[in-house]
Amino acid sequence: MEFTIKSLKQLPEAAKWFVQNMGNDTLFSFEGVMGAGKTTFIKAICEELGVRDVVNSPTFAIINEYTSGEGSPIYHFDFYRIKSPQEAIDFGLNDYLYSKNLCFMEWAQEVEALLPDHYVKVLIAENVRGERVVTLKK
Repeated sequence: MEFTIKSLKQLPEAAKWFVQNMGNDTLFSFEGVMGAGKTTFIKAICEELGVRDVVNSPTFAIINEYTSGEGSPIYHFDFYRIKSPQEAIDFGLNDYLYSKNLCFMEWAQEVEALLPDHYVKVLIAENVRGERVVTLKK
């Protein structure tokens, strides 16, 4: 599944498309180069899910917790600065991953060995026209 974001004005539409295509999945690994728009897209998705909290990159905190409009927790991870998978184990990553709550992960390749067998890859790449292409790989 794929969605092309031609301008920032389309972010709400892209977020709605994403939410409609999440299905029963709860674990999402957002992948793309630095500056691809991972955090920006997660913010738009959270807005679509009714989050009223400030959504920003958990680069230094590693994890941010938000509350959806329905009152459910949403966990947003950024593993870019993690020093080892053991660090993720120490802060209780498995508790979050197996909570059945939404987990949006940036730089998940840093802890890939700890991830369950099934999670959705959300690839964000720039095409030749400078548009962002979001691809879901289930």
